[in-house]
Amino acid sequence: QVQLVESGGGSVQAGGSLRLSCAASGYTYSSYSMGWFRQAPGKEREGVACIDSRGTTSSADSVKGRFTASLDNAKNTLYLQMNSLEPEDTAVYYCAASGYYRGNCYYADSWLFNFWGQGTQVTVSS
Repeated sequence: QVQLVESGGGSVQAGGSLRLSCAASGYTYSSYSMGWFRQAPGKEREGVACIDSRGTTSSADSVKGRFTASLDNAKNTLYLQMNSLEPEDTAVYYCAASGYYRGNCYYADSWLFNFWGQGTQVTVSS
């Protein structure tokens, strides 16, 4: 059974940085696409970034140049490095993994992912 566990969330002031981690059990990183999504209070869940089995990434325009998704296959961990954080980035962040999709990923395509973590809260104050 696949389990994804996010960590690294917290509270930070605008302009600060955080690095989210996603550790998986029962899952082989680099075989399929993985991604990050977020949901702010009162809003729908939205895609943030994804990384496919070849290491190619796709990210939302709102985070380009600030957020970077990466994989450490040796540690079986997915990361989201978040720099220059803004209050609008406040949300619960979710890690997602695909158990079947090997193609190029697009950050907004939640249908690619059939495994989800429980989420970690990120709060950015102005």
